[in-house]
Amino acid sequence: MSEGSPARIGEQERPRWSPADLLTAARLPLAVAFPLVSAPELRFAILVAAAGTDLLDGRVARRYGASRLGALLDPIADKLFMASAFGVVAFSGRLAWYEVGAALIRDIVATIAFAVTAIRGTPSAIPARPGGKAVTIGQMLTLLAFLLDSPLVRPLAWATAGAGLYAIWDYTRVSGREKRGVAW
Repeated sequence: MSEGSPARIGEQERPRWSPADLLTAARLPLAVAFPLVSAPELRFAILVAAAGTDLLDGRVARRYGASRLGALLDPIADKLFMASAFGVVAFSGRLAWYEVGAALIRDIVATIAFAVTAIRGTPSAIPARPGGKAVTIGQMLTLLAFLLDSPLVRPLAWATAGAGLYAIWDYTRVSGREKRGVAW
């Protein structure tokens, strides 16, 4: 098959890459840039760009088609950006390491789950769920509060942790239903 030609996945054809993949891939250099710049204005611009590409890549994928690459790259780009940005927060001392871990709990558990299923040879993707979207919004708001030196950074981190625990429960519930073949 040539690059960009469709590949057989189940019953549907999916291209190897799509326009949405370019938006997703843009988060990788943003993840590298966030800790390298020190000006809050530049970090704000990077955060806005990361949030924008995260919001748009799904819409573009639905409009122009999703790809195998995008299905793999999107969660990796998301987690790398969040790890990089929250690393900056941790090193700043504005949040303790366990608060950063709490804000990233959904991403940590998802990464471990993916690694375990990949090692077992049974990796699967669970479509985006409202709880997961709430976590992403909470993470972005926590990072924004950090950049603005807001006193809300800590409460937002803990609210994000709560949303993360809900998202983990919800993904586990949905995954368990799918394995049992239960429709709901």
